[in-house]
Amino acid sequence: MQRPRRSCLSVPASAPRMMAKAPSLPADEVFLDLEDSVAPSHKEEARALAVQALLEGDWTGKLVGVRVNAVSTRWCHRDVIEVVGAAGGRLDFLMLPKVERPSDVTFVADLLRQVEEEAGLDRRIGIEAQVESAAGLANAEAVAAASDRLETLVLGPADMAASLGMPALTVGRPMPGYPGDHEHYVRMRILVAARAAGLQAIDGPHLVIEDLDGLRAMALRARALGYDGKWAVHPSQVEVLNEVFSPAQDEFDRAESILETYGRSLAEGRGAARFGDEMIDEANRKMAERTAARGRAAGMIRTSPAAPGLA
Repeated sequence: MQRPRRSCLSVPASAPRMMAKAPSLPADEVFLDLEDSVAPSHKEEARALAVQALLEGDWTGKLVGVRVNAVSTRWCHRDVIEVVGAAGGRLDFLMLPKVERPSDVTFVADLLRQVEEEAGLDRRIGIEAQVESAAGLANAEAVAAASDRLETLVLGPADMAASLGMPALTVGRPMPGYPGDHEHYVRMRILVAARAAGLQAIDGPHLVIEDLDGLRAMALRARALGYDGKWAVHPSQVEVLNEVFSPAQDEFDRAESILETYGRSLAEGRGAARFGDEMIDEANRKMAERTAARGRAAGMIRTSPAAPGLA
């Protein structure tokens, strides 16, 4: 079962106090950022600080990763070699930004294999690919299928807006003059590519930190499309995302009841069953299984009574 990524907290690797606090926060995933939040003059120092935070922190119960610099930069290969070589035993994944072609992913995957073997790691580190340009979006399906290390596709909305030429200066707010969601096509393209490859899909950040209502609205929109979670850039955003990307209790209970009812129907040799005022079949089972799986991954427990008998 895929692990939950309802809230994915970004923490600058150049900020020791923030990294020290991160293990105590309720985010499903934390990644230490070596890329955009770290100035070029501090890249090497940030690597060492990230390694120290990974080794000294108690990351129990979280997915933990590092966002390395893009393959097109001079820092990427040393990010992988130094961080994974020193602290690979604490890493679940590397996040690769500005992915534009499958070769970006395979380069990091091959390098990871070599570093893992050299370090004698007994775990296999995954990759999260961040799609944030027109070229990356055009190649999203090929990128998603590039390596079996891939676990998620992640939308990078700020760079995407710049790449597409959108007249935006803030990430997380509606586009003036556009009668709808100006990122809808981008989100759907990334979602379809991810699902076709069996990956999770993560929405990008809402950068207006104190606008929790706006964060909730954007997260609800992403969840309605089928996204698994969203970036958080501040601890105050984490609880909102955990709530939005978890099923409501009645949704979870209903999903479990559908699975129970349909399971009994199959046991009796029937491919369809009545559930309340609905007729359910295999398609309903698939929908219910996804909702139930999200709830179980979030630690939810069924509270409703057993499903009604078959009709």
